[in-house]
Amino acid sequence: MSQDDVVKIRKLYQTFSFVSIRMHEAIGRKAGLSGTDHKYLGFLIQKGQMTAGELAVLCGLTTGAITGMIDRFEKKGLVQRQPSPDDRRKVIIVPDKARIMELLSPLYQNHQAQIEGVISRYTEAELKLIERFLGDLISVIHDTTAEHKN
Repeated sequence: MSQDDVVKIRKLYQTFSFVSIRMHEAIGRKAGLSGTDHKYLGFLIQKGQMTAGELAVLCGLTTGAITGMIDRFEKKGLVQRQPSPDDRRKVIIVPDKARIMELLSPLYQNHQAQIEGVISRYTEAELKLIERFLGDLISVIHDTTAEHKN
């Protein structure tokens, strides 16, 4: 592989990152959220209920920033704060998945269909390569995040 190929792929990766941020910002705005609130709401859908502290660690945000975000989610009826049954000092953030899906699903239907259309153009062997490439990129991103976290 030539250096030009490496630069070309790196620029495509950067472009992918930029357009992804813009898309999530646009979808978030349409849903009445910021782009980051929209993405972090996705963590709650994916991971389920958790404490505010756990969400702060997952998002890499301060507990103060998480409190503000949870306040905004709660105001929109997307989450509820519930006392932990095991530890009365803890508060569990419980996502209302049905409400969240009702809000976000219509905004993603076309996008998901388009993504599935793109995926269907590739052979199984090409998809395995893409899967490995994306997995490798995710590892690099995790490493870079950990490196700059503190």
